[in-house]
Amino acid sequence: MELQKFSTKTEVAHGFSAYLEELITKNKTTHIALSGGSTPKVVFDYMAVHCKDLDWSTVHLYWGDERCVPPSDAESNYKMTLEHLLSKIDIPKDNIHRVLGEDIPELEAERYGKVLEQELPIVEGLPQFDLVILGMGDDGHTASIFPHEINLWHSENNCEVAIHPDSGQRRITITGKVINHAKTVAFLVTGAAKSEKVRLILNKEEGYEKYPASLVAPTSNDLIWFMDEEAASELSQ
Repeated sequence: MELQKFSTKTEVAHGFSAYLEELITKNKTTHIALSGGSTPKVVFDYMAVHCKDLDWSTVHLYWGDERCVPPSDAESNYKMTLEHLLSKIDIPKDNIHRVLGEDIPELEAERYGKVLEQELPIVEGLPQFDLVILGMGDDGHTASIFPHEINLWHSENNCEVAIHPDSGQRRITITGKVINHAKTVAFLVTGAAKSEKVRLILNKEEGYEKYPASLVAPTSNDLIWFMDEEAASELSQ
């Protein structure tokens, strides 16, 4: 595991963008699972300006989770990515593999699981991303696997339907076996509200296992945490 600490959320975005640019440049083809949230938004804005010259035809984009809303909805992770990145770069439409949040959730989870099997390289019997980008909620959730449904992490399926504990909103999420089978997993975690969970999980303090983010442990051992000073403030130097 590698920890990369930056002063601000903006610097996290710049550092991660540089990492992503290098990854895309060195790979013949790069399959990436995107995350929603405020930090990826800053990443996308930066890349839309500074990474226009990348060969985006070599990149295939997927979503690690998506809200069960139409793609025009303000809460859609796809809509956010479209507005902040996809509409500003030259990437083939066939390389964009969105979750159909407007469809029946259970059927879409099954369909998207098959998309992963059809589009990703199959390694040791499982679809394999080159990179899975994750965020972490204040409650320690990641992708759309929340503490009250932590059992979804261990599903035999590639994708599951999750339910937000407060709003009851349904979401499609990839599961633990797909996340931990990725070549690399990168956490983007910013803000003081995340500092307690960061400390509990990284120090493996009592009770840390109840947070889904603690279960992220890629078999490749290539796990990188990109954090700002606020998120890392409770870690010992």
